[in-house]
Amino acid sequence: MLVSRNVFHLTKRGKKPLISAILGLFGRSPFAPLHTHMEKVSSCVYMLNDLFHAIQKKDYDLVEQVSKEICKLEHDADLAKNDIRNHLPKTLFLPIDRGNLLKILTLQDSIADKAEDIAVLTTLKNIEMPDFLKEDFAAFLDKNIKTFNGALRIIDEMHELLESSFGGVEAEKVRAMVHDVAFMEHETDLIQRKLLKSLFQAENEISYTTFFLWQRIFEALAGISNLSENLAYQIRMTLELK
Repeated sequence: MLVSRNVFHLTKRGKKPLISAILGLFGRSPFAPLHTHMEKVSSCVYMLNDLFHAIQKKDYDLVEQVSKEICKLEHDADLAKNDIRNHLPKTLFLPIDRGNLLKILTLQDSIADKAEDIAVLTTLKNIEMPDFLKEDFAAFLDKNIKTFNGALRIIDEMHELLESSFGGVEAEKVRAMVHDVAFMEHETDLIQRKLLKSLFQAENEISYTTFFLWQRIFEALAGISNLSENLAYQIRMTLELK
């Protein structure tokens, strides 16, 4: 049984989230709150499409607006993370090690942090996307988000893993999904190298700040797929320990 995505919904500004609904489920399904948190993380990641679309249109008011929204969503993910940490039982039996659960949560939250980093970088100046970057950057952004989606699907499968006692066909399915995430992360690295090569070849045609910002953006965006791969491997490690 999964907890509704509204478990962490704030009834009023300043009031504590309605966490009590999940407390009795931790022993049976610790992945329900992880799934809820990951949904909040996904909201941050998916808005990167809107952010870079606004940059391509040179709509800098919209860039600022989207950036603020990503930062707000990252804060919401932080609140959910803190609630889980504060209410995770320390004495009750959990179907997986408490430390592994917290490692998974930390990696999820790091992905939201990385999305916020990207949002902040794009507001440091009215940055333009050079024409020679557009095609490869679109592929780069898409591959990073697909890699994240692969990790998200693994989190979605965790409840089924629990039902199968972390074995059988379901476990093999998750192992295959982890492999797919790792392969997509590798593909992302290849596109990043191509983008960096194009950027360095054009270093005399663009300003230093533009060069520096795009280099930082590439690095931060690649962090989405890197962390997604780390998350997938952490889940596989948890699986192997069962």
